[in-house]
Amino acid sequence: MLARHVLEIQTDVAASPSADEHFGLDQRDRIAAADGLLLVTPEYNNSLPGVFKNAIDWLTRPPKDIARVFRGKPVALMGATPGPGGTGLSQAAWLPVLRTLGTVPWFGSRVQVSNAARVFDAEGRIIDEAVRASVEKHLLGFAEFLARFTTKGT
Repeated sequence: MLARHVLEIQTDVAASPSADEHFGLDQRDRIAAADGLLLVTPEYNNSLPGVFKNAIDWLTRPPKDIARVFRGKPVALMGATPGPGGTGLSQAAWLPVLRTLGTVPWFGSRVQVSNAARVFDAEGRIIDEAVRASVEKHLLGFAEFLARFTTKGT
């Protein structure tokens, strides 16, 4: 069974003088304690969103926390975008970041939703059954990866 814990990262950090003040140590502790991390990303101008990347950058301060928070952490990617292209380029752009942080990316399946306005209703619920099935398959695959990863103790 996949337990869901949602970590909402507020990405408006422009007025925040420090990562601890903006995110608090609690956010890094929550990521460090999690079995895995699911990044759901849009795609802007054929790449990852700067604000999302900035949030991850803030979570790596001070640098001594990078290993504690991210190293060896299983990570899955998926994304949605209002445009027709999906999020393949954004997801690919995350790979050097994830490598630098020392995470363990899972590549078992892909979810790259395009034309998101046709896929989600006004409350953000998936209304497209094919996309719903793809997301469910992706989440179940990542959960199985996490179970194997945890069992191996790596």
